[in-house]
Amino acid sequence: MPVRVVENSAPSQVSGANPGHTSPPACTLLSVGQAFSGTQNVSSLQKDEAWRVNVRIQGCDLDHGYLCGTMEALNVPMADTPVVTFWEGEIVDAKNHTFFTGKWEATSEVDIRHWTKFPSFSPLLSQVEVDGGRSLDLSSYSYIFMRWKEQYFVNVGTDCGLTIAGFYYVCFSCSDGSINGFYYDPNSSPFQKLELKSNHEGRSGFSFSSYELQ
Repeated sequence: MPVRVVENSAPSQVSGANPGHTSPPACTLLSVGQAFSGTQNVSSLQKDEAWRVNVRIQGCDLDHGYLCGTMEALNVPMADTPVVTFWEGEIVDAKNHTFFTGKWEATSEVDIRHWTKFPSFSPLLSQVEVDGGRSLDLSSYSYIFMRWKEQYFVNVGTDCGLTIAGFYYVCFSCSDGSINGFYYDPNSSPFQKLELKSNHEGRSGFSFSSYELQ
């Protein structure tokens, strides 16, 4: 959720074909109730311009390539309170979703430009360029790729000075629960990086229960 701008590890095995279109690997660190904390750099040039961010997974359905959650940005300069948004995610599983977004003003060139920011994507690049990765078997891969799209503000109005017009390209590590992401919105600073670590707390700890999700 950047400021609104008016102007402008290698896999053990990646199969070449995916006849069964199996789901991504089950991961206890990507489950309902899991919380993550970190930062988002809201400028690609000023590395010190970062907001503290908390994320909690509210729903996860690997079979259908879906998850959702809430994101809280804390030290937002123009806001008197932490800003909370609700987001929905697409899990890239070559069954429900491929690496090609096909919406939100993201072309295949934009997709490749963002996915290649993740080192773990490199072994997949050649096949993704062919068919968006539809023929890849990602079920045993140690990383899960996703897109997160913020749907609405939970506790502030749309006049808060922030925008949720864009979306995040996300890479999740199954080994340690770390999350890296890059925000894409043609009207915002490019490649704003999201860096989160798992709180390893399950359902206890950080909670959005004080806000009503609609």
